[in-house]
Amino acid sequence: MKLYGIPNCSTVKKARAWLDTRGIAYEFHDFKKQGVPRDLMKTLIRIMGWEALVNRAGPTWRNLPEARKAEVRNMTTALAVMEENPSVIKRPILDRDGQYQVGFSEDNYAAFFGE
Repeated sequence: MKLYGIPNCSTVKKARAWLDTRGIAYEFHDFKKQGVPRDLMKTLIRIMGWEALVNRAGPTWRNLPEARKAEVRNMTTALAVMEENPSVIKRPILDRDGQYQVGFSEDNYAAFFGE
């Protein structure tokens, strides 16, 4: 199982704490240090759509130039922005044997892990 995100993100911290408290082992992938895995993002875009992965409410999106935001209209342009600005990706992303959770809520994680 792998958890993708940025270590200083408060939502990622909550997800990690939830997993750690329950003794659920995972590998952490830091988008900023290890990059954005293109194949994973393409898979998630196919499953969920690019709109579900771009955090338009966060400061990184808000600080992008308006022209750059306007270019994000499909998988290709969304992926380019996510690779250039990993902080724009909605996080954390949890990959458990090809089943995915994007974002974190205790209820969703509890259901995902059968609690």
